Amino acid sequence: MTARRPFADEGALFEAARAVWRKLGPADRLEAFAAHPRIGDLEHLRERFASTRAWAAGEQGGVAKATEDELRRLAEGNRRYEERFGFLFIVCATGKSAGEMASLLEARLANPPGEELRIAAREQEKITRIRLEKLLSEEH
Repeated sequence: MTARRPFADEGALFEAARAVWRKLGPADRLEAFAAHPRIGDLEHLRERFASTRAWAAGEQGGVAKATEDELRRLAEGNRRYEERFGFLFIVCATGKSAGEMASLLEARLANPPGEELRIAAREQEKITRIRLEKLLSEEH
């Protein structure tokens, strides 16, 4: 991304981010996934991601209102997901309730590993776009 600067406008920035992300291989994607907090792990989110705490907390805002059952489903689903695929469950959490995310997680457990890596990569791409938009809005 740095080598592609300066960007003519926001659209050029978003397109560059998309192009760079899509050229990365599986190892690069897994490295990016590892930088995420687990969905539903709000305490870990607060500790590890202090610099982007407000963004990440807002993105996982649906978890703050979760029932005990939803939190249990997320915790158990995260454990099973990581055992099955070897990486964190990645979902663009913005606007989703804890129940919705738990249902998505449970449904995605049935995916073949290659397909799940592609789905997680698309979700990461959405997250990147949202975070770039937030970064740009802070500059104005």
